[in-house]
Formats: sequence, structure tokens, C-alpha cells
Amino acid sequence: MKFIAHFSRIFVGVVFIFSGLIKLNDPVGTEIKLEEYFDVFATDFPFMAGFWHFWVPYALYVAVFMCALELVLGVCLLVQYKLKTASWILLATVIFFGFLTFYSAYYNKVTDCGCFGETIKLKPWTSFTKDMVLLFFILIILWQRNIFAEKSTGMFVGMATIFSIGLAVYAIRFLPPNDGLPYAIGQNIPKNMKPSAVMKFKYIYEKNGEKLEFDQMPTDTTLKFKEMIALNQDEAKAKITDYSIFRDGDTTNYTAESFAGVKLMVVSPIIKKFNDANFQEINDLSKSLANTDVSVWLVSGSADKDVLDFYTKHPMAIPAVSADVKVLKTIARANPVLWLLKDGTVVGKWSGNDVPSKEEVLEKLK
Repeated sequence: MKFIAHFSRIFVGVVFIFSGLIKLNDPVGTEIKLEEYFDVFATDFPFMAGFWHFWVPYALYVAVFMCALELVLGVCLLVQYKLKTASWILLATVIFFGFLTFYSAYYNKVTDCGCFGETIKLKPWTSFTKDMVLLFFILIILWQRNIFAEKSTGMFVGMATIFSIGLAVYAIRFLPPNDGLPYAIGQNIPKNMKPSAVMKFKYIYEKNGEKLEFDQMPTDTTLKFKEMIALNQDEAKAKITDYSIFRDGDTTNYTAESFAGVKLMVVSPIIKKFNDANFQEINDLSKSLANTDVSVWLVSGSADKDVLDFYTKHPMAIPAVSADVKVLKTIARANPVLWLLKDGTVVGKWSGNDVPSKEEVLEKLK
């Protein structure tokens, strides 16, 4: 039993550290996922809509706290620091996550819980199963908690806390250190918009009460068709399905145009939240690129009036185009982000807090 208890401690600790580390790499992604949950609960429980809407402006802070808590609790288990207290908090945490994943799976609300960020996509029922497995091992830890010796390892927990907050702040200010999204540097956007494999199906027929399965549609007309099942739907579907750039009242295909030549896009999902601390640097960069092959666009998911108000306050000699705000939040984990494309391939990506020089931009094109 002692071996099982220590195995449970190490297993749960490693999983929580892994999960927390992945999400701390991209806390804005967790923020977006929390906002989805808040919107779902506000709709499904209208009598508590005010409560859920209250948390939306603080979603990023909640995301950082939850992600850091996961990592720190995992470290507590591994180094056996305040293990009893940590175990009870872990129990409450996994019950909470278990409720979220069950609700998502049963009601098909949030199809990706974001348990392991964008790195590992889990379907809702898979996420719920994962939480139930963790719950089982956490209950073992609590049951056998008296066999664990408390150790003076608070220094490691403190270091983990500082590291967690530092990583989160860095990712928020300067983009995720490891960008696992289909809009990352090196990704070809037109290629990611196409199916990555040929769809395969299984065909179910019936004859004389017997169920028959085929890899291809049979030519036997005496068979009765029952159903067609996709075998590799997740693997075959395109990584990007909703990328579209447009301008109201303009018939130009800006989506295709964005893949032609070199485009430096100043991406601001919500223009009212544009961090203008480094606006002058961005504007100077756009001016310095005027006589080069680089076309600079402002891409926003906001209404035209909001964009016009922004231009009134911050005059820029670059065209403004639009895109879906969810797509832009996927592209840009900061507001703004400078996104450099060459013939549809992402060759550069910078946070508005790390504006590149003209020379840095041109260097990326070689």
C-alpha cells in the first residue's frame, strides 16, 4: 500500500506540473477558454448571469492563478511540502475540473476544455475520464496521507511559485515561448486551410439481418445501407477553417491578397484594448517600410466605428481590414501583435511590447 500511495503522489504531481506548465506557456489561451465557460454558464443559468459576467474582465487573472496553482500543487506533492493541505486543495480542484469537463461532454458545450492548452487537444469525455483517474489517485493520497513525512522543502515551492508567475507574465507580454498554434512562425496558412489527409470511411450495410462492414461502397444492390462512419475525421480536417480577411463594401479578396507577397499585419482582436504604449514605434516601423516590398495592414475584429475612432486618436497611413475576432485571438495572444507573412508562410511574429526594427523585419524575409 505504501508503494501505491507514493506512486499516486508522484503520478498526480507530474500530471499537475505538466498541465500547469503547458497552460502557463499560454495563459491568454486559458483566459479565452474561461470566457467561453463564463458565457455558456451565463446562458444556461440565466439567474446567475450577472455572477458569470462579473468574472469576464478578470478572466486573465483567474487563468494565471489557476495555472500557477496547478504547477505549485504538483511541486508540493513531489517534494512533500504541506502535503495534506495540498491534497485537499487538489481534491477540490479536480472535482471542479471534473464538473466542467462532464458538463462540456454531456451537453456538448465547450468542445475542448483546454486541460493541456493548445499542445494536446482532448475531447470532453476524454478530459472527464482523465479527471476521474486523477480523482482516484488523489483519494488514495488522502486515504494514506499519514504515511507521508512532511519535509522542509518550502524553498522549492517558493521557487516554483516565482517561476510560474514569471513565465505567465513573460507569455502575456512577449507571446508564448512555445507557439503550438497553426498561425505560428514556420506555418503556411494556405496549406493549413486544406485537409491534411484524405477522409476515410467505413460503410455499414445489412443483408438478411446480418450486419456487414466495407471499406468502400459495395456495388451489390441487394444490400441495405445503414450508416457511413468517418474513420479519420480529426486527422483529416484542416487545421484552419475560419481564416478570412475582408473589408465591408469592398469586393477585393483580401484573404487571397494576404498570401501574396509580403504582409506585415498589425493584429488587434479588439481595437479598444489596443495597448498603445508602443504605438509610436509601430507607426514609425510602418513608415520605414513604405518603400519596401512589405505591405502593412491593420487587422481588427472590431466594428468600423471603433476602428475609425482609433485612427482619429492614432493616425496611421496603413489600410484597415477586418477578420473574425476569435481568429485574431488565436493568431495574436497579445494586443497588438505584429504578424509577418511571406507568400502565406509566417516568418515573423512579435508582441506590441517587442516591436522589431525595419532591419529585423527585412532580415526575416531572406
